[in-house]
Amino acid sequence: MSALKIKKGATSHSAYNLRPNYSDTVERHTLAVLVENEPGVLARVIGLFSGRGYNIDSLTVAEVDHLGHRSRITIVTSGTPQIIEQIKAQLGRIVDVHQVNDLTVEGKTVERELALFKVSGKGDNRIEAVRLADIFRANVVDSTLESFVFEITGTPEKIDAFAELMRPLGLQEIARTGVAALSRGAV
Repeated sequence: MSALKIKKGATSHSAYNLRPNYSDTVERHTLAVLVENEPGVLARVIGLFSGRGYNIDSLTVAEVDHLGHRSRITIVTSGTPQIIEQIKAQLGRIVDVHQVNDLTVEGKTVERELALFKVSGKGDNRIEAVRLADIFRANVVDSTLESFVFEITGTPEKIDAFAELMRPLGLQEIARTGVAALSRGAV
């Protein structure tokens, strides 16, 4: 019988140690999930998250193939790499799910969100709100003598920055659509 010798300081890699090295770092991921457009499918997808204590930062859903009765759910969530892998695997097991893409790991993406901001104010605050809206390329979609409703489209970070600047100027209410995302480049 021959014994296998391992040099001092070397590490042994077993074929049975198939568990990848995961980080404990929490990462933000954007998932695109193609599903059947049928009653209850969204509830099953959301149930997967709530049942396991996973958080959803953003959720959008719309029909993308009318003839094929398919909808696309875009989910922004956060977790360790291991949690993200579990989420993707569990989504893939749902019967009505056709495809799960992790846009974050597949390469560069284009992400946009639409938001409406109601800002009330008079005098200098009103003038400053309009000036900032111009800088952020936000459109005035409603105006009264005491308030504005601004429409802005951009990355979630741009929306957050606009909100922070509007708070001291009289921000009253925000409505956000959630993230819509596509991978960049050829398919």
